[in-house]
Amino acid sequence: MAEIKFEIMKTIGAISTSPKGWNKELNLISWNGKEPKYDLRDWAPDHSKMGKGVTLSDQELKALKELLNTIE
Repeated sequence: MAEIKFEIMKTIGAISTSPKGWNKELNLISWNGKEPKYDLRDWAPDHSKMGKGVTLSDQELKALKELLNTIE
């Protein structure tokens, strides 16, 4: 399996913490040296391990924000 390289460019914040201490975080991440994207996934406390997640471009994040703003 190929090694995945990442760099957390900016930590936006955590939205939850599991009983095992993993945080569900929104970060701006550069994957394999590419342009940074917004990323929502579970992370071990030291960021050495990660769970499955979703990456979003600026435009996709803005569209998601618009959708979330419609929820009451």
